[in-house]
Amino acid sequence: MQTTTPAPTLPTGRPALAVDVVMRREPVIGPMARWQTWRWVLADVLPVGEPVDVPVHAPPPVAAAPQEVQPLPGALAVDGARYWLYPGLRVTLYRDDAEGLYLNLHSPQPCFWVFWRADEERPLDGEPMAVPQIATLSYHDAGRWLDAQEKVDQVPAPPEVVDWLRTFVDGHHQPEVKRRQRPESFKPLADRFGQPVRISTTKFQRGPGPQGGGHGG
Repeated sequence: MQTTTPAPTLPTGRPALAVDVVMRREPVIGPMARWQTWRWVLADVLPVGEPVDVPVHAPPPVAAAPQEVQPLPGALAVDGARYWLYPGLRVTLYRDDAEGLYLNLHSPQPCFWVFWRADEERPLDGEPMAVPQIATLSYHDAGRWLDAQEKVDQVPAPPEVVDWLRTFVDGHHQPEVKRRQRPESFKPLADRFGQPVRISTTKFQRGPGPQGGGHGG
C-alpha cells in the first residue's frame, strides 16, 4: 500500500499582538513656550495578552475611546503632565518586511514605533488631541513615515516582545545576497559634466583646407 506524505500546513494568518498606547501631554518649557504651550509625546506601548495569528484579510481593530490615566509605575516624572491611554491597536509582523524587523531587532535598543496625528476635531483645552494611528516593530515602516514628515515616536520594547520578534525574524529573514562588484573597466566613460562619452572606431579625416570645418589634430 502506497503511503502519501501529507502536505505541509501553510500559515493561515499573520502573527499579531494587541497593544495599548499611552501618550503624555506635557507643558513646553523654555523659549518655545512662547509659541506652543503643550506638546504630545509617546509615553509607552503596553502589550495586551499573548500574540495570536490574525487572518490575512482580517479588518483592522476598532480603536476604543481614549481615557485619562495616572502615570505608570516607573514613568518619567514631568511636572504638569497628563496621560491618556488609547486601547485597541495591533502590532502585526509581515513576512515580506522581515528585513525591516531584522534591522530593529539588531539595533542597540529594539523598540516600538508609533505613528500619531493631532486631531483638530477632538480638542483638549482648546488644542488638538494626539491620536495614535499605527504601532509597529518595523524599521522600514518608521522610516517611511519619517520621510513623509509624519509624527513618529519610539519607546523600548519589553524583553518578551523582543523574544517574540526574534523568533519571527529567525524563521523568515533571508540575508540579502551581495552582488559582485562590476570591474572598473566596465564602467561607462563620462566627460567632465557627467555626460556619456561616445567612442568611434572610424578614423577621423581632416577636411580639405579651412573650408572643411575640421578641428582635428
